[in-house]
Parts: sequence; structure tokens; C-alpha cells
Amino acid sequence: MLIETPYKENDVVSIKLSSGEEIVGKLVEETSDGFTIAKPLMLAQTPKGMGLAPYMFTVDPEKAQLKFNEKNVITITKTMETMAKQYIQSTTGLVT
Repeated sequence: MLIETPYKENDVVSIKLSSGEEIVGKLVEETSDGFTIAKPLMLAQTPKGMGLAPYMFTVDPEKAQLKFNEKNVITITKTMETMAKQYIQSTTGLVT
């Protein structure tokens, strides 16, 4: 039986925080006390439906690598393919 890990470094992952926010970003590092996420975006309601918006507006989005404390993370998993493609397009401009 092949055992596949749910996510690994450099995957686009989705994080649900205890505050209720849902974050999508590239997993840089997982440690015993948290997760470092590059270019984190949050799920946001727009007039056209769900979309991605900056998680923090006061940091340079190209350099943002934010540490999320494991105590504030309810769950983390690999992002479904369609949303991961939207995230990549939003952060790089590349259409996959």
C-alpha cells in the first residue's frame, strides 16, 4: 500500500485558523510550533463570489513569509487543484 503524505514543503496549502479565517499559501516550513507560509492569501467574499485577498495589507506581498502558531491552526491540508491554480495565478500571474 502506498502511503501519501497530505502535504509537503512547497505545496499550496489551505489553513483554517481558530479565528475562522481560511488561508491559502505556499508552505515554506513546518516546525513543532507552527507553519511558515509564503504569500498568504485569505478567502474572501466578493460581489462575484469567493476570491482571494491579501491576508495582511501592510506587508510586501512578494516577500511575505508569515509564521502561523500551531495553537491558532485548527487544520492544514493540501489545497484542491482548482484553487491552487487560482492561487498561483494570483501570486505569479502565470496561468496553468
